Order: sequence, then C-alpha cells, then structure tokens
Amino acid sequence: MRKYYKRFASVLCLAISAIQALALYTQATLPDHYYVAAGENFSIPGTIPITTQSSAGSLPAEAYSAAGNSYNVDLKLPGGVEVKQVQVQVVDREMVVPGGNPFGIKMFTEGVMVVGMSDIASQGKTSNPAKEAGIKVGDIILSMNGSQVLTNEDVGDIVSHSSGKPVKVQLERSGKPMTVQVEPVRDDSGVYRAGIWVRDSSAGIGTMTYYDPATGVFAGLGHAICDVDTGDIMPLHSGEIVGVKITGIQKGANGAPGELRGSFSGQKTGELLINSQVGVFGIGQIPDLSSQPVPLAMKHEVLEGPASIRCTLQDGETREYQIEIEKVSISENNPTKNMVIRVTDPALLEKTGGIVQGMSGSPILQNGRLVGAVTHVFVNDPTRGYGIFVENMERMSKNVIDTSF
Repeated sequence: MRKYYKRFASVLCLAISAIQALALYTQATLPDHYYVAAGENFSIPGTIPITTQSSAGSLPAEAYSAAGNSYNVDLKLPGGVEVKQVQVQVVDREMVVPGGNPFGIKMFTEGVMVVGMSDIASQGKTSNPAKEAGIKVGDIILSMNGSQVLTNEDVGDIVSHSSGKPVKVQLERSGKPMTVQVEPVRDDSGVYRAGIWVRDSSAGIGTMTYYDPATGVFAGLGHAICDVDTGDIMPLHSGEIVGVKITGIQKGANGAPGELRGSFSGQKTGELLINSQVGVFGIGQIPDLSSQPVPLAMKHEVLEGPASIRCTLQDGETREYQIEIEKVSISENNPTKNMVIRVTDPALLEKTGGIVQGMSGSPILQNGRLVGAVTHVFVNDPTRGYGIFVENMERMSKNVIDTSF
C-alpha cells in the first residue's frame, strides 16, 4: 500500500508540475491586450482549452456592445488554474475591400542611407574618412554643413566641393541623432571623397492587402521595405504606388524562391505615407470596383484550417486560391510571422510552385473575413510561408490619417 501511495504521489507531483509549466508557458505567450467587435463575446480558440471569465463578475450589456469601452478578463486553464488577467477593448468591426492586386512602389528616403564603405587611394596611401569619423553602414545622413541632403547627388556635391575642409555631418543611428566631422581626401583623380556609398531611393513590386473605402487608406506587403544591403527599414521621405502589369513568373523551387516579374504602368494610383515593420500604408484609389467589402478579423478569431489567398498572375485577373493555415500564434514576440500557411490549390502550385516574391501582402481570407496577409516564403519549401494578422496592419493604418495632414 505504501508503494502505491508513493507512486500516486509521484504521478500527482508530475501532473501538478506539468500544469504549472503549461500555465507559465501560456502566460508568457498570450498577449495582455485584445480587441473584440462590439456586441460579440470574447474567447480564445486553440489546442489549449482556455476559459474566459469577466474579472468584475456580471457586467452590464453596454460594456460588451459599445465601442470604446474596455473590460478585464481572467484567463484560466481547465480545473480553474489561473493564467493571467487581460484587457479587452471593444471596437467597431472594420469593413474593407480585400486587395490581391499588384502595385509598384517608388520611395525616397528621409535623408540618405549609408550602405557601404570604400577606401580612398591618395598619393600611395589609402584611407576612409567616413569610417575614421565614426560613420557606420546603416546610418541615415540627414544634413551636411547645415544643408539637408535628400539624394546621392546632394552628398556628392557637398563632399566634392569641400576642398578637403571638415564637413559637419548630422546623422541618425538606430533612431538616435549624432553629429560627426568628416575630412574628405582628394583621390588620385583629383576629386575629394568621403569613402561612403549611399542610397536615396527604392523601387519594387508588392501586393495590396486591403483598401478602406471609408477613409481611402490602403495597406500592403505585410512587412517593411528594407535596404537590400543593410537589411534595415528604409526611412520614408516620400513615395507613391503605381499600376503594375505582371509579365512573367519565375516558379519557386526548394532552395530557390520564385518571383513575379512585372513592369510599371506609369499611372500613379496612390501616395505612400508609412513604411513600417508591419507593411506599407497610404492614401489611394480603390483597387477593384467590383469587389465587395468584408469584415476584418481579430487575431483571436483566426483558426487553423482551410482558408484562401487573393493574388494576380499573368492574365491580370485577381483570383482566390486555396491554402491551409497550419499554425496560428497570437504571441506578440513577432508581429509579422503570426501564421504558418501552406498553398494547397493545384492551379496556383502549377503556375508558381507556391508562394513567390511579389506576393507579399496577398490577403488571406477565412470564413468570410479578412484575417491576414502573406509575408514570407520558406526558402526550402515554397509551398509554405508566413502570414501576418490583419489586426496588426489595421492598427498601424490608423496613423495614416495623421500623417497625411
């Protein structure tokens, strides 16, 4: 009998430890703040059954039905094991027109970005004035000798006309302002140089995620436009989106991501106002007059299972293709990799091999709602990739109206 009790106590201790570990894991991965549509109940679906209970007991109906209100909810595991308390904010459910149409992006940076360094040969010696002054790759140069610099030519003109005198450089590094002095040297051809390579613009092709007919705001890509050399987010000074015609498709394969090839039509369709970690945003024209608005889903409403994406291929028609949402993570650790998706549609697999470059921003729809957008492809498996919650994009889009004034 004593053996039995010891065995039972060991099993019980293991069970309690497992529940405690699960509670700690759930506490760490679940967000502290949620949104819920006015008049709807809040719940968290998933493989781990989590119950929700109002922290204030029975709340008046208006707490759940009126946008702008908020309330606290206790999250618990089966058996009443407490996880944590979260805040739920009541909002109106947005209605937007889903995209899927390609668009061209032309953007100019705020200042110029340092993307490389090169030594200057002068009188048998080599030196790098910019590096010696403390400038690093990834820095954003905002002004030189008090003059704002917006283009590569601005930098070149100031340095080449310096006559070797120190140039005062105001820059930004990781969001922090800095001032350094660079002393250009005259190279063997007689031109004064600082030893830096800079970039002032970028262009590419992406896919629009949605358009809000109430505000004229559009959202696309689902991730930032980053510099190809540094990987840093390019600071936006001005930009526009233009029409694009898809002219070809490089099919994806294991180890070799494919891409949509296209050409700009030259027709401006919108103004780019924000380049952020969760996508690009601005004011533009409605992408498809025939498309009907759909509701935006909250992140806790996204389910593992069948869904679809909208994208446009060579024939110029925007179509829906079937996918499977294999994994959903509402953790706030990574704002752009919230879902793992897999293309299952035979027609799309035949044409593209799965997800290809240029499809970033393709809207993901499930149960009649817009739930997210495609963001990345798995290099070793082009049929699979990541998606972002549309809730993350929608929160950022609220800043567009303020930016446009």
